[in-house]
Amino acid sequence: MKPNQITYKNFRSQQKSFSSTDGDIKYIDQGKGDVILLLHGVPTSGWLYRNMIEELSKTHRVIVPDMLGYGSSNSPKGYAIYSEENHAKRLLALMQYLEINQWTHIMHDAGGLWTLELIKKNPLQISNLIILNSVILEEGFDPPIRFKKGFIARTAMWAYRNGITTNLMLKNLFKSGMKENDLNKVDVEGYKTPLKEGKTRGMYYFFTQTCNELPDYSTTLKNLNIPISVIWGQHDEFLLWEPQQQHLISTLNISEENIHLLDAKHFIQEEKPKEIVQLILNFLK
Repeated sequence: MKPNQITYKNFRSQQKSFSSTDGDIKYIDQGKGDVILLLHGVPTSGWLYRNMIEELSKTHRVIVPDMLGYGSSNSPKGYAIYSEENHAKRLLALMQYLEINQWTHIMHDAGGLWTLELIKKNPLQISNLIILNSVILEEGFDPPIRFKKGFIARTAMWAYRNGITTNLMLKNLFKSGMKENDLNKVDVEGYKTPLKEGKTRGMYYFFTQTCNELPDYSTTLKNLNIPISVIWGQHDEFLLWEPQQQHLISTLNISEENIHLLDAKHFIQEEKPKEIVQLILNFLK
């Protein structure tokens, strides 16, 4: 183990539970002050942010949910239950339950789509937006896996759940998603455990629906009028920055000083957690 390394068992022991209409959602609620929400993507969970939570919670109240179908949260049967719209509805319900009306929102990967759906529904609740290698536009979107809905996709999810291809999938994911993969067994356990517990239904929806028909949030993007910062791993092979940078910058009116390209790939929370935390805190000052 690395010095002061967080175990998945310890991480889960800190999680609280919110009973949404679709199932229980687990979340971290740590610190006091203005609220920061850290939103994961696919196929990760709040575990992705474990090396950032403590430092951010010294000055802010930090909320880190596991979305339905991921991490420690329930994974109920169904397909449309994992749509962008339903993820957004449950996230809004969680924040209402916590009596949080405004917050700084930090998103990653598919969390970008869930966030834009949330903004479409409630455009006034997010006061600041920080974009970390997120799915937003078709330009630059090159997911490592795409499936058609049906037998082959279900078989792949079954293999992830039953340990047949779990290790191989994660090994390839982090090999492609990190410039320097120094994750050890304790780190990987937090990604592997939910899969082996059967948390693949949310992934099934994303890989068979979202990856093949990306939702169009162009109107939502044009209407956004809040401070926005981009922190992006510039060597990302799944979400390329260059093909979409001009479109994003002009649409969201992002100032050059708030765009930070890091020497990293997709999973920047794993590669550059301290640097990201400092950039977040500088932006919020």
